[in-house]
Amino acid sequence: MEDLIFKAEQGDAEAQFALGECYFYGNRDVSQDDEQAVYWYRKAAEQGHTSAQYRLGLYYRYQANFEDQDYEQAVYWYRKAAEQGDAEAQFELGSCYTDGDGVPRDAEQANYWYLKAAEQGYDDAQVALGENYYWGYGVPKDYAQAAYWYRKAAEQDHDYAKYNLAELYYYGGKGVPQDYEQAVYWYSKVDEVDDMDYSCDMEMLAYNLGRCYYLGLGVSQDYEQAVHWFRKAAEGGDAEAQFALGRCYYKGEGVPMDKQEAVYWYREAAEQGDVNAQFALGLHFEEAQDYAQAAYCHRKAAEQGHPCAQYNLGYYYREGYGVSQDLEQAICWYSKSAEQGNTCAQEALDELQDK
Repeated sequence: MEDLIFKAEQGDAEAQFALGECYFYGNRDVSQDDEQAVYWYRKAAEQGHTSAQYRLGLYYRYQANFEDQDYEQAVYWYRKAAEQGDAEAQFELGSCYTDGDGVPRDAEQANYWYLKAAEQGYDDAQVALGENYYWGYGVPKDYAQAAYWYRKAAEQDHDYAKYNLAELYYYGGKGVPQDYEQAVYWYSKVDEVDDMDYSCDMEMLAYNLGRCYYLGLGVSQDYEQAVHWFRKAAEGGDAEAQFALGRCYYKGEGVPMDKQEAVYWYREAAEQGDVNAQFALGLHFEEAQDYAQAAYCHRKAAEQGHPCAQYNLGYYYREGYGVSQDLEQAICWYSKSAEQGNTCAQEALDELQDK
């Protein structure tokens, strides 16, 4: 340590930076001391040491206490390092232009610096470029370019990039072909993403994977794998997955048939407003001859525009199942269903109106 301090005091930039690191993180030789860390970083930075310049930028933007935080100083030091080719500083300078930290917001400048870093293989910059091409921020909206940059980062194991690339292939369109095989591949590569700077809808990821296995999209049809992924999403609260898992239990696909378990998951989804789950619950109660519950569930779905639920609700009002008989209500719900092309509803409506 004495040798390091001696070299730093003699003006050795690398030693000054290393001493700044010792003070910044603290070790067995020196206690953590931001003031000393910044002092030595600055000494090295003023000699052109890029890592010290980058560290000063980070300190002033993120790590300084409230009184010392200084975005303009952060930009100043980021720029010094960025102009010397430091990819991390280039990315941070780009994000300052994105967020308006120390400089006016400027999407073109942000992308300029992101591109500099991305071309050096910096994965966060590649993701930032992918995002900006996806949304058209500072560049023309271009899904193919978004996919290009997401892939660059995904191949470096960047989970957010893998997720977004999978989404592009899953839905397809606008320059990116729908490709379920590629979607499944990249979805399957995603680990849990808990970085505050990035967020993935992990439940949607799991649901989409489950759907691919259930329907055989890009993979061999496999109900057990479908159930595995549906369950992950369902337990995370995804309503579509809860309905899908309930359907698997109801039909005995990938799991032993268990209507009680099916109803549990249908109810979880229905309470979140999932129209298919509400309709499925209505059919279950109808089968069990609990018409009051069936009518209640069908009404929930019918009010969201489900044509079969509207038809069933019309039938209940016509016959007085679970509700008081009411031909006006029957006509009302038959009409709503018929307007959506339900021929059975139209036939029932014609029959009632002919009477």
